Amino acid sequence: MRQDEPLRTEIIAVGMELLGPHFRDTNSLYLTQKLEDLGLDVSFKTIVGDDWDNLTLSLRHSLSRADFVIASGGLGPTTDDRTREALAHVLEKKLNFREDILEAIRKRFERRGMTMPAVNKKQAYVIEGAEVLENKNGTAPGLWLETGGKIILLLPGPPQELIPMFEESVWPKLQKLRNFFTSRTILKTTGLTESEIEERIFDLYPQSPEIRMSTLAYPGQIEIHLAARSPKNPAEAKKRLDRLQEAILDRLQDNVFSPEGKELEEVVGNLLRNNNKSLATAESCTGGLLGNRITNVSGSSDYFLLGVVAYSNKAKVRLLDIPMRLIDEHGAVSLEVAQAMAAGVREKSQTDLGLGITGIAGPTGGTPEKPVGLVYVALNSEKGSEVTKNLFLGNREAVKFQSTQRALDMIRRYLLKIKRP
Repeated sequence: MRQDEPLRTEIIAVGMELLGPHFRDTNSLYLTQKLEDLGLDVSFKTIVGDDWDNLTLSLRHSLSRADFVIASGGLGPTTDDRTREALAHVLEKKLNFREDILEAIRKRFERRGMTMPAVNKKQAYVIEGAEVLENKNGTAPGLWLETGGKIILLLPGPPQELIPMFEESVWPKLQKLRNFFTSRTILKTTGLTESEIEERIFDLYPQSPEIRMSTLAYPGQIEIHLAARSPKNPAEAKKRLDRLQEAILDRLQDNVFSPEGKELEEVVGNLLRNNNKSLATAESCTGGLLGNRITNVSGSSDYFLLGVVAYSNKAKVRLLDIPMRLIDEHGAVSLEVAQAMAAGVREKSQTDLGLGITGIAGPTGGTPEKPVGLVYVALNSEKGSEVTKNLFLGNREAVKFQSTQRALDMIRRYLLKIKRP
């Protein structure tokens, strides 16, 4: 490796399926973050199929330009798992059979009451000079090899195998390559557009290369990713991060619902529990998505009592006691019906809070007066009722998510107000 230049790192994802539209290479995202925590920037990322010529070409190319090469995938027992063999060919090194590895694989099958297929024998071959990395969650061992001034790491493809192996066997080895200590967090916001956030914090973008800030926009949510580095120690990195985070929070105030990357439903759940408040929901256009998000949080039974999906007008009348004349007069998608849904579900469940959502998720059903994306969200409490009229953009899925995001944020802001003197 070059002593006078930054270490060049490349990640290679191996697998024909990763070149198609149905599978994503999530391993490289995980590996990139872990490497960045060490102060190692990834210079290149490659996805290559299982074809022998393409695989060997890719490995040669990577080794010609990178000092540290990490390949994931292609270590399995099938004919098209060729990463180990291709690397040995490129390096002109032998593959040595290891009886101890084969025995470990055989015992893994026996513990499951199965007989090891003969094809698994290929996984017991090790590239000459490589260190074997134990796989406690699968049959494919990893390999760590230092040769010709390069470091080469072979990892299994399944994330449930790759991540534990990396954490247990690789992470300690990488400490010798550490350039920096890194502290990072994600500030999650809702209620402001990306441009509104930019106007408030544009002058806070750091000039130092040791501090990084980036803004990512999603429907109903804007994320601000922060990372700070220090060559000295973790405490110095965190100190730099905290200074920037405090400045951003001062500008954005309650629009930041989590300074530590939590999901909105978890934040709202904690507020409900801490304030000893109970919740019931009545959904129309979101079809139960709000209830699903709320109950995805462990312990949500502490505060979530009832969820009603009243999709049709008849269901709204029968389940929530909404007068039919109200629907006839104002329409199912209206401020009045949203209010009645929130009040009705709160009355039925005898909860502290009731939420109602009604709208047009699209792509059909809109009119000039009530276009696709029009959604009313109502919150009912002992203090009365509040309603927001929203016009969300995007496809059906995006409209539904933004509707639930607005509903959760209404609860959050309500609870923040009652906490304050």
